[in-house]
Amino acid sequence: MDWKTRFKDKVLSPEEAIRRVVRPGDIIGGAMTCGFPQVLPEAIVRLAEELSGITIMHGIVVGNAPHYAPHLSKHIKLRNIFVFDATREAVKEGRAEYVPMYFYEMPECWRKGIWKTDVTMMQVSPPDVDGYMSLGVTVGYTPAMMEVSRAVLAEVNPNMPRTHGETLIHVSQVDYLVEGDRPVPTIPRSEPDEVSQAIGRHVAELIEDGSTLQIGIGAIPDAILSCLTGHKDLGLHTEMFSDGAMDLLKKGVITNARKSYMPYKSVVTFLLGSEELYEYVRENPSVVLLPVEKVAHPMVIAQNDKMVAINSALQVDLYGQVNAETIGTLQYSGVGGQVDFVRGAALSKGGKSVIALPSTAANGTISRIVPYLDYGSVVTTSRCDVHYVATEYGVADLKGKSVRERAEALVSIAHPKFRDELAKAIP
Repeated sequence: MDWKTRFKDKVLSPEEAIRRVVRPGDIIGGAMTCGFPQVLPEAIVRLAEELSGITIMHGIVVGNAPHYAPHLSKHIKLRNIFVFDATREAVKEGRAEYVPMYFYEMPECWRKGIWKTDVTMMQVSPPDVDGYMSLGVTVGYTPAMMEVSRAVLAEVNPNMPRTHGETLIHVSQVDYLVEGDRPVPTIPRSEPDEVSQAIGRHVAELIEDGSTLQIGIGAIPDAILSCLTGHKDLGLHTEMFSDGAMDLLKKGVITNARKSYMPYKSVVTFLLGSEELYEYVRENPSVVLLPVEKVAHPMVIAQNDKMVAINSALQVDLYGQVNAETIGTLQYSGVGGQVDFVRGAALSKGGKSVIALPSTAANGTISRIVPYLDYGSVVTTSRCDVHYVATEYGVADLKGKSVRERAEALVSIAHPKFRDELAKAIP
């Protein structure tokens, strides 16, 4: 039987596909970010009352997340491996559980049986002439989840770009297919303000020509990237690829020519941004999407000389401990790849890591540099792992410093109106 016949035979309505494979008590695993399907979750919601005690588990979702509606909590259990806008309230209210885990370790949790998934669902591109569909702009942990699942459901979306790397899924690897035709979810560009631009300038001074970058999305990352237009031969090895990085690729600032690991390739595990970004990576062999364990493992990251990891935080205390996840006891975000890349950069020849954050929050009323992390807060990155901390007031180099020296350096980059108070708390 050729793949075209197989494809035709496997296409079902979303409801029928769910009914065919989901059993009472099943755990349904969803691809993360833009790989999370759009039509299938809506079918699950419509069938919620007849699906007995199922669980849906996934990382960050961009766009539609109808299964998080409060009234569905008696039918659907929710497990998050990252907390984001659509799920934050559910976690706070106890309708969803958060599972902390380093990003690079997630695939092994499935392969070792620590996590279970009965059914995998994701978005893919239409098949090529040989029957291969593409995972498009998100690979992440999806291949590992598919390996251990009893059934795989693919939502075929003609808007999903075909990408290079380890993104191909053959029609024969999927149990059933549903058809969708919705835009791939996008994230608007952030407009950097004066604070973000000041942070960008400070961080840019730490980055040497020929460095390889890990950097995310948002006002501060975009500001940092905008300050790098005078740099030469930068590389990209990052869990997430955004519009700001695309701009530097188009300008010839990021060339990947001096990368130690996979030279001339931008290495990433998922993309998140505009339609322009998704078109840029469509059939673009210079952008390689790989499973997360092949991108975010510290030993892989360390193969890049002059690796620079740039991450954000909610708070940094005077000991140098970084909280990037919680506001007090409220789980606001997740671990993500921060620790993976901080440690990978530390192992890199000439590597550096930077925690970049505004000096204040809540319209300048709260210092983000604090004597101690707030009650209930977690430590995302330990003080021994932290290298540089940057705010709009400068950069503190904590590596090799005593407890007192670290605190003094952090006070010097706090907002001036909080410095006297912080100085009194120096250990």
